[in-house]
This record gives sequence, structure tokens and C-alpha cells, in this order.
Amino acid sequence: MTTVTKQGDESAVAASSGKVLHLPALEIRQGPNRRLYTFAVDGKQVPSFAAVSRVRRDSQQQLHGYQRPEVLAHVAAIRRYVESDDRPLLPNAIVVAFDDRVRFLPADTASDGPGYVRMGTLVVPVSEDWEDADKPGFIVDGQQRCAAIRDAEVPAFPICVTAFITADQADHRSQFILVNSTKPLPKGLIHELLPAASGPLPNQLRVRQLPATVLERLNFEERSPLRHMIQTPTNPAGVIKDNSMLRMLENSISNGVLYRFRGSDGTLPNIGLMVTVLSDFWTAVREVFGENAWGKPPRKSRLMHGAGIISMGYLMDAIADTNSSGEEFPDVQGFAAGLKTVKDYCRWTEGTWDLGDGIPRRWNDVQNTPRDIQRITDFLVSTYYAKQGKRHERSSRLF
Repeated sequence: MTTVTKQGDESAVAASSGKVLHLPALEIRQGPNRRLYTFAVDGKQVPSFAAVSRVRRDSQQQLHGYQRPEVLAHVAAIRRYVESDDRPLLPNAIVVAFDDRVRFLPADTASDGPGYVRMGTLVVPVSEDWEDADKPGFIVDGQQRCAAIRDAEVPAFPICVTAFITADQADHRSQFILVNSTKPLPKGLIHELLPAASGPLPNQLRVRQLPATVLERLNFEERSPLRHMIQTPTNPAGVIKDNSMLRMLENSISNGVLYRFRGSDGTLPNIGLMVTVLSDFWTAVREVFGENAWGKPPRKSRLMHGAGIISMGYLMDAIADTNSSGEEFPDVQGFAAGLKTVKDYCRWTEGTWDLGDGIPRRWNDVQNTPRDIQRITDFLVSTYYAKQGKRHERSSRLF
């Protein structure tokens, strides 16, 4: 049975399940399809209707949630402030994404305010018995403040809430990225969320959405030779830095073999073909260079290092360039044949690189810097083209 209550009696209401809060609220129209709601509520009641959706992957490697872990020191500092200050003030509103179980009831009386604002009541179901997944709201911004108020030894602490209603998790992620775009949000977390985000994004993030989507498939699809090898927030044991892999993908998408599948003029990218080409190439890399260099941390194998990943990406483009015909591209055997022509010159795990510039480099002296990546790339690509009887001009496009 559902019970209706008025603001001010929420503590009693939230103590049991199957009830709702009626919260006086303002509805603010933004654009043709967006509605924001702003209201005040006791911060201790927030956990009864809103949860924190932690970023994670299930057994099928599907991405869920978006929030990073609580920063315990930050939570403790806010809690101390709320408990000890005689005039505590938390002026910033927390942001909550509601699903469509939450409704807005406009007030019967007309307002003299601007047309984009309506007064009314937000009807929010609450229960202390719900699991997090059952709650109608997710905290998009303000999880540290909510945790501090939840734990603070104070009877109540009213806070401001800004909310929107959508059942689309992708929309939640986009808003989470946008709200946190001015804060030092870990780039790895942003990159992992991008494939499942929708709606407008800043240009620098929008251009990374395609390579981030390809990276996700390489990292989690069973057929991929790079499965679980790329380090991300939900796969911290990976040996390849996500930034290195993203740079390799961005380079090829902008001017390499993957450019052919990027789509244009309203045509969507062919991500499946991108993953096929990449899987064939990295399968060939694994076969040619073997377990001695494959799958090891960068300190033990420069093949898995940023310099190795990025330079091998350029070599992939070169092999594809000399072995492509129409819609045909090298398969595993085709890439392996190209890689074998440079294998004996590579020093991924021991020895010294002879890069032909009179400056020998021990294998573990190669660093993830533009200069070292340029030198390894030019050496690999030049050697490959020379073995094919072709001349390679030192590229200025690389960096």
C-alpha cells in the first residue's frame, strides 16, 4: 500500500517501505525535451531513494555504473565540518538521475514567473529495504557529500538537489562525464565510460568515443588476442596502458588502415571490421614474437610498453598498405609474414637496438616519449619497406 506524506514528515515515511515522498519542487524547462527539478530534502533521506552506481563489469563483460570509489579522506573532512561547525553550509546541489517511477505534479495555481518554470510537487518512492539496484535514483554528482551526511552524527541536514528523469543509463553516464569534466576525473574512467555514453559531449571527448569503443571490444571480446590485457578501471591487472592503446587506435583511424572503416557523410563506422583487422594483426604479433615478449609488463617487455604499442600500430598500417587490394586486407598469416621481416631487428626484451643513427639503445632504455616512439617507428617502418624493396621517407606526421 502506498502512503502519501508531506515534506517535513519524511523521516517517519522513509522508515518503512512502499511509501513516497511529496517534495515541493520547481520544474525548469531546458531546450525542447529537457526538464530539471530542484528541491530540498534531508540529506539523511537520500539513501532511501538514490544509490551510488559503481563502475564495474559483470560476468559477461558488460559495463555497469559510472561512479568511482568514495574518497574516504574527503568524506571524513566533510563529516567533521558538518558535525563541528556551528553554522555548516553546503551550498552546492547534489545531482540525481531518477527513473520514470518519479513523477512531477504541477501545482493547480498559476505562477507569475517565467514560462520555463513551474511550481509543483515531485513524487518520489522511497524504501529503506531496497537494494541499490531497486532505487529510483542514482547520484550523478555529490556522492562524497551524501556519504558524509549519511554518517554524520547530526539528526538531519537539509541539502539542495538538482534532478532529471530518464531511464537511459547512457544518459546517466553522459551527464556524469559532463558534470565532472572540470574536475580531475581519472582519464581512464572517462575513456571506459565513453563507449556507453550518449548525447552531446565536448569535442575532445567526442573524437575519442570511436577509439574508446574499439578498445573496449579488444579488451573484452573473447576472440580478441588482447582480451583483458589493456589496463582500465575495471581491468586494473592489464599490462598495456589504455592511453597507449588509444593513441595507436587514434593514429590508425586518422591516417592508417582503420581510416577506411571510420565512416563519413552519415555512414556509421564499421567497428566490426576495425576489430577484425586489429585482432588479426595482434594475433600475428603474438605468434611472431612469442611468449618471451607477449603479455609481460612493460618493465619486462617493451613490446607491451607505450613505445612498442604505438610503433607497432604504425607498422600495422605499413603492412596493410603494401598488402591491401580493394576490399581485401591482410589476415593473420599476411600480417605475420610482414612482421617476420623485421623480427630479427627488434629488441623488445633484451639486447641493444641498432637504429641506424649511431646511437645504440639498450632495450629497456627505450622510453614512452615522442622522440623514442618516433625513432622506433621510423626504424621498424623503414626496415619493413626496405625488405619489400620500397623506400620510406621519414614521416613527419607521426607526432
